[in-house]
Amino acid sequence: MGGALRLIALLVTVLTLVTAGTVFFALVEGWSWLDAYFFTVVTLSTVGYGNIVPVTVAGKIGTTVFIFIGLGIFAVVIQQFGMFAMQKREEHTEWLIARLGHRQSGSHGSQHGHAHGPAHTHSPTHAQEHAQEHAQEHAQEHLQAHEQAHGHGGDPEAANDTERPDLPHR
Repeated sequence: MGGALRLIALLVTVLTLVTAGTVFFALVEGWSWLDAYFFTVVTLSTVGYGNIVPVTVAGKIGTTVFIFIGLGIFAVVIQQFGMFAMQKREEHTEWLIARLGHRQSGSHGSQHGHAHGPAHTHSPTHAQEHAQEHAQEHAQEHLQAHEQAHGHGGDPEAANDTERPDLPHR
């Protein structure tokens, strides 16, 4: 939960930054709230259309300070979102490995020389390789079962198109 809390804190920081920028530019430059907000977001995101630019000395100095502070915060937020997504994917991979290990009652897992279960941890690279290996084996088993059930033995040309009415016929 620490990762989610950190992301919430970063989002609040970005929202505060956008609000502060909007208020600053509306007051200092005399822009409408919409124009000030638009300039703030465009500047923070590094898009920089250039159709609205500060003309006062305070606005120009404020913009440079805003860029230095804002880009740093924005970069950290993007990096943290990436880390959060990677962490969730790793957690899911570990969960999947543990679940596959329990489903196959140890005989399949011992084939690879690995113990499966919540107490056993893998490095992320090893876990991803292992999950991919399991997924490939599962897909192969599923394909073989499908071929046997439908009697076309792996020959895609022999497959009857009426098996999938949702697909267009050839």
